[in-house]
Amino acid sequence: MEIKIINNSKHALPEYQTAQAAGVDLRANLEEEITLQPLQRHLVGTGLFIELPLGYEAQIRPRSGLAAKHGITVINSPGTIDSDYRGEIKICLVNLSNDPFTIKDGERIAQMVIACHETAQFVLVTKLSETERGEGGHGHTGK
Repeated sequence: MEIKIINNSKHALPEYQTAQAAGVDLRANLEEEITLQPLQRHLVGTGLFIELPLGYEAQIRPRSGLAAKHGITVINSPGTIDSDYRGEIKICLVNLSNDPFTIKDGERIAQMVIACHETAQFVLVTKLSETERGEGGHGHTGK
């Protein structure tokens, strides 16, 4: 699959780190460092603009190392970039740790996964089919 991309950042194009990786790392494109205080969130630009084919989305996800080591995550995870969006990819990061964290220019701040999706047609009905689970919600199995 080919995806058209404009790179207005100072950094190389996103690339897969291994042959079987599902996501590409996205880098912060900053004029100056950003320090996130505990519980603070910030929209961080990447300098990247993409054109996805119809029927695809780009999912923005946290990087596991940043989350595990520093408590930095994507607050709306996974974020969705629709195929008709043409603006800059920006990452909404939040610091869930007790310590300030500084984001530097070029730092890998999130990952992007390209995924196929369906466009649903909703059919109005008055009753849904019966299942064993029924209306059982969160924690209904007791496990």
